[in-house]
Amino acid sequence: MEWNFQTAEMLATALRAGEVTSAELTDAAIARIERDDTAMNAICVPDFDRARAAARGADQARARSEDRPLLGIPVTVKESYNIAGLPTTWGMPQHRNYMPAEDAVQVQRLKAAGAVVLGKTNVPLRLQDVQTFNEIYGTTNNPWDHGRTPGGSSGGSAAALASGFGALSIGSDIAGSLRTPAHFCGVYAHKPTLGLAAVRGMVPPPEPALPADLDLAVVGPMARTARDLTLLLDVMAGPDPLTLGVAHDVKLPPTRHERLCDFRVLVLDTHPLIPTGSAVRAGVNRVADALVDDGARVERHSPLLPDLTEAAMLYTQLLFSSSVARFPAEAYAQLRTRAAGLSADDRSLEAARLRGMVFSHRDWIEANSRRELHRHGWRRLFAEFDAVVCPITPTPAFPHDHHPDPMERRIDIDGVEYPYLDQLVWAGLATMPGLPATAIPTGRSPEGLPVGVQLIGPMFEDRTPLRLAELLERKIGGFQEPK
Repeated sequence: MEWNFQTAEMLATALRAGEVTSAELTDAAIARIERDDTAMNAICVPDFDRARAAARGADQARARSEDRPLLGIPVTVKESYNIAGLPTTWGMPQHRNYMPAEDAVQVQRLKAAGAVVLGKTNVPLRLQDVQTFNEIYGTTNNPWDHGRTPGGSSGGSAAALASGFGALSIGSDIAGSLRTPAHFCGVYAHKPTLGLAAVRGMVPPPEPALPADLDLAVVGPMARTARDLTLLLDVMAGPDPLTLGVAHDVKLPPTRHERLCDFRVLVLDTHPLIPTGSAVRAGVNRVADALVDDGARVERHSPLLPDLTEAAMLYTQLLFSSSVARFPAEAYAQLRTRAAGLSADDRSLEAARLRGMVFSHRDWIEANSRRELHRHGWRRLFAEFDAVVCPITPTPAFPHDHHPDPMERRIDIDGVEYPYLDQLVWAGLATMPGLPATAIPTGRSPEGLPVGVQLIGPMFEDRTPLRLAELLERKIGGFQEPK
């Protein structure tokens, strides 16, 4: 039997039934990586010897009648997570030999659940791109078209899943870094509610792995089915045992509904600051049609929706306010000079990025206060709706573009060029207020590329968009193996 594209849930069932061993699954995954990854370049740091040893240990544990959620299942881990004995570089050449002393908390949780870690997946430099390439490990290609990006910054993980390199992966998301690669590669991902999953050890080298709370950024699961996302999220969820975990356990509320017909959904396919490409609009409409066909309540407009323009501006400023924290003083001074020269009437996203880079603490507090108003607006909206369906980016996967200055890159939307970084506005819709969002595949574009959408849910009600994703998977289909 071909095991490499089976779901984690099915592998767990087969392992429990004795139909296959973890050693066999691990050898099959390694063989596929060795056969196919030369073209894909998804696995940047293989760890095959330890994976085989872990698989043998999992089989021995099962022989002792042990059973854990991921016991014996091969998985991959984004390069940005610390794993003792493996380099953590974030693609930065000056740190190519940095070796952390201990595993990140999420790697600890994977191993405690019995997972077999095959190795690390590739990332962009400093995790700061919608693509995946760096000087140390090179370029990761999209499994559907090697001339295109798999997305970023969890692009290596998405490409690995789509290629059959392990059943699950873990990534991170601050600007769509879980959702965009899932959309581009035709797999599933879940950006959890901000603060739901501990992030310690997912830190740039050589910084210490401290249990600090991060603004905007989360860690989360990637998989080839919605149910597998839920399985992995249950392993990942929970506060850091060094901080809130001392006193708190996590108990996520159940999904609001079990049937598609009971969901109340707001569907969005246009944004005031950037067009949505025809292929992505078609994907959104496929989901909307499936919901209507099954009897769900679907609306296209609501006065309760927080202002999308202000949301994008706030997100952009908050995101870029932290991006220059370690800039040399001279470079920061140049940014301040450029920002001072902006017209007060310039309300472009480019201006928002520049203003955010030179935020004072007072500026940040004011922006954060406006964010809290948006969060309250979302609470009101989710009293009337259960989920919001919308794009992740305006287009499917685009050709590799390695121009060293992202500000000079352009994104082609149905033949018209737009600033490259403007495509982040849809990802920011969920990120800025800290909402959970599940990325699901919806089919393919006319060019044969995967197209996905995101299902945004109420804060800490992660099971609601995950359940909706599962129901839609049954209705419209899900992952397809690249041909």
